[in-house]
Amino acid sequence: MSAALTSAYHSAGSVTRRMSASVLRLEPTGGPETLENRFLNRELSWLDFNERVLALAEERSLALLERVKFAAIFAANLDEFYQVRVATLRSQLLAAPAMRSADGLAAAEQLELIAERAFQLAGHHARVFSRQLCPRLASAGIRILRWGQLDDEARRSLAKSFVERVFPELTPLAVDPGHPFPYISNLSLNLAVSLREPGDRETLFARIKVPPTFPRFWPVGVHGSFVPFEELIAANLGMLFPGMEILSHHPFRVTRASDLDFDDDGPDDLLRALEAELSRRRFSPTVRLEVDRRMPARIVKRLTREPQRPREALDVTLDKLELAALWSLVDLRRPDLHERPFQPVTPPALAHAAAGGTDLFATIDDHDVLVHHPYDSFTDTVQALIEQAAADPDVLAIKQTLYRTSGESPIVDALIEAAAAGKQVVVLVEIKARFDEKANIAWARTLERAGCHVVYGLIGLKTHCKLAMVVRREGEAVRRYVHIGTGNYHPTTANHYEDVGLLTSDPILAADVSNLFNLLSGYSLQDTYESLIVAPLGMRRRMIEMIGDQAVRAEGGQPAGIVMKLNNLVDEAIIDALYDAARRGVEIDLIVRSICALRPAVRGLSERIRVRSILGRFLEHSRIYRFGAGEDDQFWIGSADMMHRNLDRRVEALVRVETAAHKARLRRILELAVADTTAWQLAADGSWSRVNAGAGPPISLQVSLMRAAYAGAVGRT
Repeated sequence: MSAALTSAYHSAGSVTRRMSASVLRLEPTGGPETLENRFLNRELSWLDFNERVLALAEERSLALLERVKFAAIFAANLDEFYQVRVATLRSQLLAAPAMRSADGLAAAEQLELIAERAFQLAGHHARVFSRQLCPRLASAGIRILRWGQLDDEARRSLAKSFVERVFPELTPLAVDPGHPFPYISNLSLNLAVSLREPGDRETLFARIKVPPTFPRFWPVGVHGSFVPFEELIAANLGMLFPGMEILSHHPFRVTRASDLDFDDDGPDDLLRALEAELSRRRFSPTVRLEVDRRMPARIVKRLTREPQRPREALDVTLDKLELAALWSLVDLRRPDLHERPFQPVTPPALAHAAAGGTDLFATIDDHDVLVHHPYDSFTDTVQALIEQAAADPDVLAIKQTLYRTSGESPIVDALIEAAAAGKQVVVLVEIKARFDEKANIAWARTLERAGCHVVYGLIGLKTHCKLAMVVRREGEAVRRYVHIGTGNYHPTTANHYEDVGLLTSDPILAADVSNLFNLLSGYSLQDTYESLIVAPLGMRRRMIEMIGDQAVRAEGGQPAGIVMKLNNLVDEAIIDALYDAARRGVEIDLIVRSICALRPAVRGLSERIRVRSILGRFLEHSRIYRFGAGEDDQFWIGSADMMHRNLDRRVEALVRVETAAHKARLRRILELAVADTTAWQLAADGSWSRVNAGAGPPISLQVSLMRAAYAGAVGRT
């Protein structure tokens, strides 16, 4: 790690504590408890976010398979929450039980609240699936049937498929004094089978893993009917235990801790260290056991005796397990049950280049281009830039960060092509990107074999900034072209994630990006930048300064305001700075997609702060920060949320957007977000509710931007 980053990383914690203690200058007038209760719990706030996702599964105005998609997202989100956040709290419970969160709760208290809330949400999720979605799917010709609902012909056909395709892969594992309880893999679906020999009263126990290589919902014929895969196995248990009497069978599922833990003083080879850690992660502690509600207590007790499965980690679901697999239904080719497809458009500024009239370099050299995905095509903009750079004989080098990318990535293909053509290609592959570690290791190996210079990230820090730079020879000069954005270089998710990015050849910004790449790949003491704000090199300090500047303007009677659009707001020092600015007269609007630890609308503390959350067809992923209320306002975009991990433990970058037309476009995005009547709003007590639309037609940020994209969006450059 460079000296500048090392210093920033190790001092981040103490800086955070000092700032949080000093930023809030004024005593509250809303009661002595105001300051003590000024933070909401981040874990419960995340569960609130997932409840808002589940609410979309109940939204009758949405296409049916869109609703199923949100039910699947809810389940996958909850899995990840247990793997990471609950696992972290359980570790804290063992290592530092007295440590408290910013809202004053110890780990044990948080785990108790999480268990109760998650149990309620899981039950609600199961009811939404069984009582709302299943009947409507059945009405549309997509039936999820139990084995008992199948006719004899269907059962015979499925039994034949079982014998030919499934039976060879299954391995029943006995559990007795000679066969210890088998290892249960993370997120695997299993059957707990009770059985006995005929005429014997002793009950035996076995476990069968449901193979993840088969579809979760097994098709029944060709008529749109499906049966849960575990029921197909359960109906044929006699083949797996010939001659035995099957007493009962019940599904269960295990969730294990899955966050990586690196030692900064560990091996020098980060790639090998990560591979070793991934191998160890398979045997990480269990944090959740899901069981069918009909499972007898004696079997539950047996399951909780498995090593590393504490009784307090038990969660009981109320219906089918592993509903994240509903994605398989979402992918059904039923256009009548999907939302009308949205086709991203080519930005007017790049339309001529995309049609082959001019090259992208000439367009970007003429003026900066602001892109807004998925409304603007990722393929015709960012991807096209890298592909053209790979094929251009005048391009000398390409430098890029890769945090996540797609399975078959045109971006990676272009980088490999560039290296094969003799260009210098430097790629920083963040192999510690959560849940994408294996894929990113594979990409790193592939790029290395192709001749690219691959940097694997930094011990202690994740490289989360989204940067690409092309170095091109133009006559006697060398020019640099830069993309800096809020989202990953992932062509698939670019069609579903909302992100913004800037394409520019501005020499000052290009020099900053060049210096940042050098900081990441080599040794550097560079810690100041002209056009960028970089974490962990002072981003928190700069954000607090800009918030404070608006407070000074408000106190002086000048126009002042703050609008932040981001995924998460947790950092206490930033929150305290916002409280202070609000107390001093600044109007503040926050559009926070998921976690918000700030408590708005508290008398004497945050009366001028409004918090909204927008969920919809696209994942609101961009980070846009506006400081000011007039035409002299400042806009910053980039990869960073206002969280400890982003400000202290990640390399992040925000870039200032200065072109008047681009500022106007960002201003319009934020205005629509604040005006969105389909959004959710956060109350002082921490509860979320739908915005009261009142009279007039509803306003939707995403619908408005889709219409604007199709209409050509006058004034976009």
